[in-house]
Amino acid sequence: MPKKHLFALYGAAHFWVDLSCALLLFRTLSAQPDPALSLLLYNFCAFALQMPLGLLADRLDRNALVAAAGCVLVALAYGVPLTLTAVTAGIGNALFHLGGGIDVLNASRDKAAALGVFISPGALGIWLGTLWGKGAGVPLWLAPPVLAGLALAAVWLAYRVYGSLRSGNAPLDLAGQTGPIVPLFLVVVLRSYMGMNQQFDWKQGTWAAALVFALALGKAAGGVLMDRFGARRSAAVSLGLAAALYGISALPLPGTLAVFLFNMTMPVTLWAVARCLPGAKGFTFGLLTFGLFLGFLPSWMGWPSLLTGAWSYAAAALLSLTLLWKPLSAHAAEGQTANRDASNAAAAEGQAEQGHMANGQTVNGYTVNGWAMNGQAMRK
Repeated sequence: MPKKHLFALYGAAHFWVDLSCALLLFRTLSAQPDPALSLLLYNFCAFALQMPLGLLADRLDRNALVAAAGCVLVALAYGVPLTLTAVTAGIGNALFHLGGGIDVLNASRDKAAALGVFISPGALGIWLGTLWGKGAGVPLWLAPPVLAGLALAAVWLAYRVYGSLRSGNAPLDLAGQTGPIVPLFLVVVLRSYMGMNQQFDWKQGTWAAALVFALALGKAAGGVLMDRFGARRSAAVSLGLAAALYGISALPLPGTLAVFLFNMTMPVTLWAVARCLPGAKGFTFGLLTFGLFLGFLPSWMGWPSLLTGAWSYAAAALLSLTLLWKPLSAHAAEGQTANRDASNAAAAEGQAEQGHMANGQTVNGYTVNGWAMNGQAMRK
């Protein structure tokens, strides 16, 4: 079975897991002894805890089981005492993101389109779950059965794809290129801070919904654009245009397009940091979500925003591009070297095969299942 079916399920589950968490939290928030503390605990468990949990997921090498466990925990959060709701839902959310995220990262290699498709539905889920949670029309019992079904489907599809519940993670190894990680991490902190603090006077009604869809579609489109034009070029175009449009974001259409463009680098950043530590993809995924948590903290603490209007948003987009430029340049050079080495190896292999054919020789006169053998496997 193609992996795309499993990844499509992960995308749909991402939408429902985030919706379920938002629905539960906002429906029960008023009944919490300390609503602000509940929000902090949820965000800490959902985002900051992904870093240590990511190391465990990397080592466990059972990504679908980790994602399924996350779905089950979110479902159980609907039945635990109110004091445990935020922690249970947050840990479940973290586990789902790690399980699905590592699987998608493993398959992405030099591409980012699948990453964008995986991460983009979450914004829509949070938005709709928040609307449902603040109302009373949608019953809470709707979420847990769907979560249970998604958990079973993830395990079943993963077994069909991989032939076992092992996911093929690289051996856990924290060695790698650590230099580019710092600016990539800062970009995520800045993006989170922007999301918490940018304000538009026209953000209401239809335009408020348009902003949410722009954010989600920007994440999805960013991976596709990177695959087509390269990480550095796509970041330069998207963030450069975002900065220009933020300058006139007092108008709804330019502002909405700016949000779309600004979020296009999300899958690019995730792809780049995962390449820095290929033996710890869960850890790198969690490292960036820790950056999201740090960007949330100033708003939770009530600190005044450093972003004071359209041009400050434009400056933030240009700062993001500056931080990304060197790490993405390093990855571009690495990719060119890898492609050149692969091309040279393929050419040499082709020449060797042609030489064997020209001599009209077999290797020791034996073939096994179509593979010529002389102590080494040759091309089929």
